[in-house]
Amino acid sequence: MDKLKALQAFVAIVERGSLTAAAEALGSSLPAMVRTLAALESQLGVRLLNRTTRRLSLTEDGRQYLERARRILADLDDADRSLGARQAEPSGTLSVTAPVLFGQYRVAPAVTRFLQRHSKMHIDLVLLDRVVNLVEEGLDVGVRIGHLQDSTVVARGVGRIRHVVVASPALLRRLGTPKHPRDLARLPCLRFSATEGGPWAFREAGRAFTVGVQGPLDCNLAAPMLEACAAGLGFVRCLSYQAAPLLAAKHLRIVLGDYEVEPWPVSLTYPSARLLPSRTKVFIEWMVGELKSSV
Repeated sequence: MDKLKALQAFVAIVERGSLTAAAEALGSSLPAMVRTLAALESQLGVRLLNRTTRRLSLTEDGRQYLERARRILADLDDADRSLGARQAEPSGTLSVTAPVLFGQYRVAPAVTRFLQRHSKMHIDLVLLDRVVNLVEEGLDVGVRIGHLQDSTVVARGVGRIRHVVVASPALLRRLGTPKHPRDLARLPCLRFSATEGGPWAFREAGRAFTVGVQGPLDCNLAAPMLEACAAGLGFVRCLSYQAAPLLAAKHLRIVLGDYEVEPWPVSLTYPSARLLPSRTKVFIEWMVGELKSSV
C-alpha cells in the first residue's frame, strides 16, 4: 500500500463526503478507493469511518487520524513549495539593515555577490548603528550583533564577534604593553561613546569585572576612534570586525586577549518564517553561508 496515496484518499473521502466524489477528485475508480480505505484501516487496526448506504461519519479514531493526516500532507506540500522556490530565480526588492561598519566590511560585499548571481533582485541596504524594529520600519532582513531582545522575529546565528582592546605598535613601544586590564586605568584610552562610554568590561578566571578608563578623546563613531588609535593617541576597546582592516594592515595590535568577555552573537533576523516570500528565503540562505565564512 502506498501510504501517501492512502492518506490523500482518506482526507479526500472526508472532505468530499463520499467515496465516489473522492475517486473523481483524485482521478481514481470507486473500487480502488474502497480497497485503499480498507487497506489503510487494516494496517492501522482501527475503523476510521462509519459507512452506511446514505452517509459516512468519522469515528473518534478517524477524527484524530484526520488531523494528523492533514498536517502531514500540509508539511509535504510546504516542503515541495519551498524546494520549488529555491530552484526558481528570485526576483523583486528586499530591504536589509546592518550595523554601519559591519555592513561596510561584511554585509555589503556579500550583497554585491548575491546581486551578481541573481540579476532580477534589487536590494535596499540600510546601514544604521541602532537597533531596528523590522516590522515597524518595513524592513525584510536585519543583521544584529549582540543578544536579541525582540521576540517577534526569527534569528539565525551566523557567528560570534570578539570584544578586543587594540593599540598602535608605536604606542606600545612608547608606553609598554599592559599585562592586566587594571593597567589601563593609568594609560590613555579612547572611548567609543555609543557603547564603551563607561568602564570597560573584562573576565578573569570566569568572573566579570570592570576597569574605569579615561583619555583625550571620546567619539560616537568607531572609525574616527580607530584612526586616532592607529595614530598612537591611546587604547581602544571595540568589536573585532571594527578594527579588522587596521589589524590586517598591522597598524593596530590586539592586547589583553586573555581577559576578553564572552563574544557577542551575530544573527540574521527576519519576521515569521512561514510568511516569508521565496526571494527572502533565498537571500537568507545566501547570507548565512557568506557570513559564516567571514565572521
